[in-house]
Amino acid sequence: MKIAVLSKYGAEAATTRQRFLQYQPLLQAAGIELELHPLLDDDYLSRLYAGERTMLVSLFARYLKRLRWLLTAKNIDAVWLQYELFPYLPGIFEWLLGRVGKPVIFDFDDATFHTYDLHRSSAIRFVLKNKISWALSGSALAFCGNQYLEDHATRYTETVVVPTVVDTTLLQPLAESKTSSAPLRVGWIGTPSTWEQYMVPMEPVFAELLKNYSFELHVMGACGASSTLPNTHFHAWSEDVELPFLQSLDIGVMPLTDTPWARGKCGFKLIQYMACGVPVIASPVGVNVDIVDHGQNGFLASDRNDWMSAFE
Repeated sequence: MKIAVLSKYGAEAATTRQRFLQYQPLLQAAGIELELHPLLDDDYLSRLYAGERTMLVSLFARYLKRLRWLLTAKNIDAVWLQYELFPYLPGIFEWLLGRVGKPVIFDFDDATFHTYDLHRSSAIRFVLKNKISWALSGSALAFCGNQYLEDHATRYTETVVVPTVVDTTLLQPLAESKTSSAPLRVGWIGTPSTWEQYMVPMEPVFAELLKNYSFELHVMGACGASSTLPNTHFHAWSEDVELPFLQSLDIGVMPLTDTPWARGKCGFKLIQYMACGVPVIASPVGVNVDIVDHGQNGFLASDRNDWMSAFE
């Protein structure tokens, strides 16, 4: 059996690796072959992590490549579709995909429907608000990263919650203890856009903590971003250095604002931190409240006082 994986990003993206590729050996053992066809390649992702813009001509070429594949694909038994076929194009393409005679599995670990139904542009809301619903209604099954996503998807198709997880034979705590003289390391991993959205508002908390405590803030994946805080270190992401980075941390953080988009997140940062034995501090938003056992493997913090108390 051959399944075409139509992911949004290439193999370097965490969502592609964790939602699809890490299952590849198990599926192969069961006689199921995955054929990866990302919309956006690893070069696009590298520019994204570096905070660089992508040329529209390049995006147009990627759209054409996917369309060409759709028109010529053969010997495929099923399609495993992540999010959508063509961002910001009408949902007729996704709807038609579900009616070409091959079962479609819809997969999402973000509230992509809010990209459109809560968009600031009234024109985009009017034209595209039902785009993801069309994709879901054309699917035989939806893999939903958490309950919030399933609550939306279950109105359109059969659903099952498939949390985003990690392979704990690969992500593990350090075998040896850290030296007591090493500086305390607080860490966060993400993209430049999520750094601006969720971590920059936290800078006053970190600044106040630095008045009384000595620690370093280490950031992976947000190169191109900046911070006014002292002792802040930005690291470029790569698969080779991700595990050593996570293992080096003493505290992992995941602040969020309580928005519909944030409620659709799957807490992947927290799962990575915890797999490496790192205690966490996180906002009590969405699936975070299911992942964090408050006071046992970390703390949930709602406001400035909670964050200060949790760090202390």
